[in-house]
Amino acid sequence: MSQELPHIIPSPQPEVEDTFSAYQTTHQFYTEVQARSELKQYCEWYNTTAERHRQELQRMRGELNIMQWFRRR
Repeated sequence: MSQELPHIIPSPQPEVEDTFSAYQTTHQFYTEVQARSELKQYCEWYNTTAERHRQELQRMRGELNIMQWFRRR
C-alpha cells in the first residue's frame, strides 16, 4: 500500500508553488493595506472625539459652578 502512495499523491509542481507564493504575497499585502486603513480611520475618529471633548471641557470650565456654592461654608 505504501508503494502506491506516490502514484496517488502527485508531487507539487514548481509553477504551482510560484503561483501560490504570489497569491499568498498578494493576500498579505491587501490584508496589511486593510489593517492600515482601519487604523487610520480609528486614529481620525479618536482625534475628532478628543478634540470635541477638549472643547466641551473648556465650555464646562467657563460655566458657573453651582456645586461650589454649596460646598462653601
